[in-house]
Amino acid sequence: MNPLPFLLHNWSLVLIALVSGGLLLWPTIRRGAGGGLTPNGAVQLINRERAVVVDVCESDEFAAGHVAGARNIPLNQLEKRLPEVVKNKTLPIVLVCQTGGRAKRALGVAKGLGYDQAVVLGGGLGAWKEANLPLEKS
Repeated sequence: MNPLPFLLHNWSLVLIALVSGGLLLWPTIRRGAGGGLTPNGAVQLINRERAVVVDVCESDEFAAGHVAGARNIPLNQLEKRLPEVVKNKTLPIVLVCQTGGRAKRALGVAKGLGYDQAVVLGGGLGAWKEANLPLEKS
């Protein structure tokens, strides 16, 4: 039996199936392409390897809510202040911001300063909240 006549006759149904499948997979693909550490992976890194959480948001965003125990260094001050705040360059650093965009830019700065174990929290604070992990407010 040749499926070609069916596909040609029902091309719109095939197209709808492909598009809907793509839309269902899009969040997973986007999260995977963005890279970064999962919130649960970050918790393990913090607990097992004493990782330092560095929030690169502005001070007002940090005060509204941040990962418990995080240290705030706004992105535009990172190059100057990171060596003061995290003196041990062998410790893992988890970089966090609201969505992960600024943290990805901060990753290049941290790696350039010699923090080879720096990682980004994939999805940022939004992913942290989505995983129902605790936040602090200051």
